[in-house]
Amino acid sequence: MDELVLMKGNEAVGEAAIRAGCRFFFGYPITPQNEIPEYMSRRLPEVGGVFVQAESELAAINMVYGCAAAGARAMTSSSSPGISLKQEGISYLCGSELPALIVNMIRGGPGLGTIQPAQSDYFQAVKGGGHGDYRVLVYGPASVQEMVDLTYLAVGRADHYRNPVLVLGDGILGQMMEPVRFPAAVDPAGLPEKPWATNGRRGGPKRLLNSLYLEPEKCEDHNRELQAKYCEMAATEKRWETVATEDAELVVVAYGTTARICRTGLEGLRERGVPVGLFRPISLWPFPDEALDALIEGGKVRSLLAVEMSAGQMVEDVRLAARGRVPVHFYGRAGGMVPQPEEIQEHVRALLEGGAANAGGL
Repeated sequence: MDELVLMKGNEAVGEAAIRAGCRFFFGYPITPQNEIPEYMSRRLPEVGGVFVQAESELAAINMVYGCAAAGARAMTSSSSPGISLKQEGISYLCGSELPALIVNMIRGGPGLGTIQPAQSDYFQAVKGGGHGDYRVLVYGPASVQEMVDLTYLAVGRADHYRNPVLVLGDGILGQMMEPVRFPAAVDPAGLPEKPWATNGRRGGPKRLLNSLYLEPEKCEDHNRELQAKYCEMAATEKRWETVATEDAELVVVAYGTTARICRTGLEGLRERGVPVGLFRPISLWPFPDEALDALIEGGKVRSLLAVEMSAGQMVEDVRLAARGRVPVHFYGRAGGMVPQPEEIQEHVRALLEGGAANAGGL
């Protein structure tokens, strides 16, 4: 499909997953991601796939576990509280080294919160919301096209590393419509064999997929192998974008929808000669700390401003990357409130003038 197609973000994610070879979806409805399972319930039967609305989020993630163990490309999606319920299963997937696509369209919290967009699941996504020492690749798209591209990438990376990959969107990206172009479709029959997968075939080699190690020595050995894999991810999977950072004295750090809002605000400031740029992490884990480090070392950057739709979560990774060399400021809106370009402009101007505006931020 080379032509541009106007699609809602949630539906585009589903189509991208199908074109990436995903033929199994297991989920449970929750706003604002409901168009994903709705779309998959219609499309998967058309391509010989299977859609199951599970009785709960816990059931859904364990269905993904079983499907992935059989070697199929499987996915689930949800929004904030639903992803919380899936955390145990995500840890099991990582412990058993099973690939899966997981999509979270974040809504405001904590608790039931609101159905409005937020970025307050960052900690849950990048720090590991479940138990044990595990990691998942996390991508933060900023457009419907990027949701397509990163979903397509996520399915392949999940198979490559035998590990779940999370696409972290929000209620705006899921509900907005934009023109998208889809990559060439993958034929599931042409995918490489998975010699580790279980198939139930009698007389074949015994294959056991498990995350239980009762002997601590064996469990530690398994953890060492997992950590080596995560180190490989950290070394090779960092993605980011920079905008007008060559001469910037202040760099705004933002991801996803917030990065788009910041970009609009910064373009207005640039037109007035304000030396400000944008650093956008695309991989949220691994966080592109080395790129941000190089920006601080090699440029005129005097300070950083992290902007989020949260009370401040990604800002911690920004501070770690800055290593105390420049001040790191924060501006956030929470509970489903979305920052406006004018707010960002006001905050940037205040910081460059030596002050700190709040203008409704946290």
